[in-house]
Amino acid sequence: MKTRGPLLFSALVLVVGLIAAVRPADTPPGDAPSVILKTMLANLQSYHYQPQDIDDDFSERVYTHYLNDVDGGRLFFTQEDIDAFSQYRTEIDDQAKAGEYTFYQLVQDRLDANMDKAEGWFEEILAEPFDLEEGGEMQDPDDDAPWAADDAELRQHWHDYMKRELLSQIVDRREELEKDTTGAVQPTLDSLEIEYRGKILDRYQDWFKRMRELKPSVKESQYLNAMTAVFDPHTSYFRPKDKESFDIRFSGRLEGIGATLQTDDEYTKVTSVVVGGPAWKGKELKEDDVIMGVRQEKGDLVDIKGMPLEDVVDKIRGPKGTMVYLKVKKPDGVIEDIAIERDVIVIDDTYAKSLIIDDQEGNEKIGYINLPSFYADFQNEDGRFSAKDVAAELDKLKDQNVDGIILDLRNNGGGSLRDVVDMTGFFIPEGPVVQVAGRGMDKEVLSDKDRRVQYDGPLVVLVNQYSASASEILAAALQDYDRAVIVGSTSTFGKGTVQRFIDMDRTVNGYNDIKPLGTVKLTMQKFYRINGGSTQLRGVTPDIVLPDNRSLLETGEKEQQYPMAWSEIEPAKYGQNVYKIDNLDELKARSASRVADSPTFGRIQENAERVKRQRDRDTYPLALTDFEELQRANRTEAEMYDDLFDDVVNPGVLNLEVDLEPILEDESKVARNDDFKQSVGKDVYIREAVQIVEDMVALGGKRVGNRD
Repeated sequence: MKTRGPLLFSALVLVVGLIAAVRPADTPPGDAPSVILKTMLANLQSYHYQPQDIDDDFSERVYTHYLNDVDGGRLFFTQEDIDAFSQYRTEIDDQAKAGEYTFYQLVQDRLDANMDKAEGWFEEILAEPFDLEEGGEMQDPDDDAPWAADDAELRQHWHDYMKRELLSQIVDRREELEKDTTGAVQPTLDSLEIEYRGKILDRYQDWFKRMRELKPSVKESQYLNAMTAVFDPHTSYFRPKDKESFDIRFSGRLEGIGATLQTDDEYTKVTSVVVGGPAWKGKELKEDDVIMGVRQEKGDLVDIKGMPLEDVVDKIRGPKGTMVYLKVKKPDGVIEDIAIERDVIVIDDTYAKSLIIDDQEGNEKIGYINLPSFYADFQNEDGRFSAKDVAAELDKLKDQNVDGIILDLRNNGGGSLRDVVDMTGFFIPEGPVVQVAGRGMDKEVLSDKDRRVQYDGPLVVLVNQYSASASEILAAALQDYDRAVIVGSTSTFGKGTVQRFIDMDRTVNGYNDIKPLGTVKLTMQKFYRINGGSTQLRGVTPDIVLPDNRSLLETGEKEQQYPMAWSEIEPAKYGQNVYKIDNLDELKARSASRVADSPTFGRIQENAERVKRQRDRDTYPLALTDFEELQRANRTEAEMYDDLFDDVVNPGVLNLEVDLEPILEDESKVARNDDFKQSVGKDVYIREAVQIVEDMVALGGKRVGNRD
């Protein structure tokens, strides 16, 4: 079964500059949703790498995807609803071409009615005590699971769903209580049942309230994205607000107060305060504060009771240097007025950073660069770009005369194509980095044209199954050039496609009264390795594969719905003589010997088997004794591996002197830096990468003298 759901922002290669080339089309008739639907489909047909025929087959795939997206848990619809929907199974294409939402509206109407019914059920169910030892079992539904035959079966599903959640919370609490050594009076099972039944009721009432308050544009975008999803997993529609949030994540900066918010009953609650941000510096706004009203520098206080969260965020966020005034209720009930000056909040955990690993065992000094994403801030002249930042980190490490460098791309889902091309060029004199081909197979070779080599020494690139897109471009290019040893999981993610954003306002004339229409991100090209193969589906296979806790799980592009196929083209001409890995077999043998002798890696492999067993389980007992036995067995087994990464394996982790001054002047940076160093110190994968670099130094590589 293919997985669904939102894809990580990580799996994106962003290319800019296309929008100016899009020709405005004649305005389709209709209101805003109709214009958006028809304009989106027109863009997909015109520019997608593999356009779909908008026909009955398209309709059936959208039909299935949308219903699974709306009710994947099989909590709302019965077979009666599905029978009502089925008349439109092959008509969605015709409706879409006409800009109509008939099927969507029927689903929403039925969903609204069924939510009322389901809310009545779970309130009735949770109003009475459960028989905790009554037997039975519950199976988690998947996309192929049938819907309930009728209301009686669906109500029973809600009963079992609520009971399993109650059992889980009771068992968790009882395990906590067993560790209590204070001698306090322990709550009875009956009191726990009452307590958590009430908490579950509150949570589900809040969930239903939030679902009912969803803006029509949010629900419509879910339907639109059921259509984009059948083109490929990375093509999607963005409301203007969603695109703004994407840009913030991509650039790593925003202007506001630096607080994470969530809806709490009818108001908005602070769930965390960004360390180092304006709210954190002001010391007044705290976690668990409830925001009741917002006032700008000019204007009256706006009561935000019942206001959707994104509208509250709009009112609080604003340009650097402006003031916002919040009416806040503290956890003790005290109401305060808090003034905060907005500022640029830099999410510096998203940026490249480096350390020195002074290895006492191997007597080598290794540079370590962590790169969370290939970020690029195209909206700001002084914005941060990953290639520029990595170049700076390389210069700092070279000044320290490191013996080798580890570039960590684990969990790096990609980003800017321009930056990955520039960054690959830091390690080769010049030459092709990646080949890009559009749907007409018109090939373009993206090359590093700068003969300067920023670093010409031993290089290890760390990857895992969540290294995607731009990460795979860099790893593949350096592997093809024999320039670096790629180390990590069995394979990387396997995303070999290029997306571009098209502002739909620029593709349709008129309708200024309903613009902005939003943005469509669509796949326009595939990228290929310089050896001609694609990373699509297959990813990059590391030169040295290490055991991984999640190595036995099915992950990656191949597990998404409707992924594009693997293909290959003619290789490019490439070569380099900066530093070549000419002893890879010996490096593999030495690493394999260490891994075989390592108790930690042996336990990691055992844990991978445990993770696979638990992930495959989809049926749970509904009697407390049986459920508790299962949970305790699972937890006991999991606790056997809790200490896997507790030991310090890289004791000589040091900051570069040049980095210390800005870190020490900010207590929030000190705390984050300490966490970063501790995580590197305990990372067994970095430890093995250090030893591989040391092997490279000992064995030597085909290397030409330093270049500048």
